[in-house]
Amino acid sequence: MAVAIDQPVADFEAPATSGQTVSLAELKGKQVVIYFYPKDSTPGCTTQGQGFRDQLEAFKAANTEVFGVSRDSLKSHENFKAKQAFNFELISDKEEALCQLFDVIKLKKLYGKEYMGVDRSTFLIDKNGVLRQEWRGVKVPGHVDAVLAAAETLNKA
Repeated sequence: MAVAIDQPVADFEAPATSGQTVSLAELKGKQVVIYFYPKDSTPGCTTQGQGFRDQLEAFKAANTEVFGVSRDSLKSHENFKAKQAFNFELISDKEEALCQLFDVIKLKKLYGKEYMGVDRSTFLIDKNGVLRQEWRGVKVPGHVDAVLAAAETLNKA
């Protein structure tokens, strides 16, 4: 069953960079931003990741952890993270378990060809594991600022 606003998000475990396994249950007590992006090292995904990287201290000040998710391999993620000096972990979702949980696989079109791809989406989960806000079909410019504002507001609530 896909996530819904104001409902608890089902616990999950997923492999991430730096040899970590990310578990929602282990993040209780912290807010969590999970952002899904189509592919490592592409222009939009790089710009989006750099935005989260550059604002990470502000997210941490708002008691918020940030994770990027795509279907790329951990090896690809490690290279992308190192090249861009990302200061947060990237989750590899090769089996699409998180993509299905958050319902981000959509029919897309590129150069007239249709394919199933990741819809750029971001989710803000409160410190009790409840989904509080979602952004779907994200356009990169200004997006990180909007997520940060929401995280800061939620942290004060």
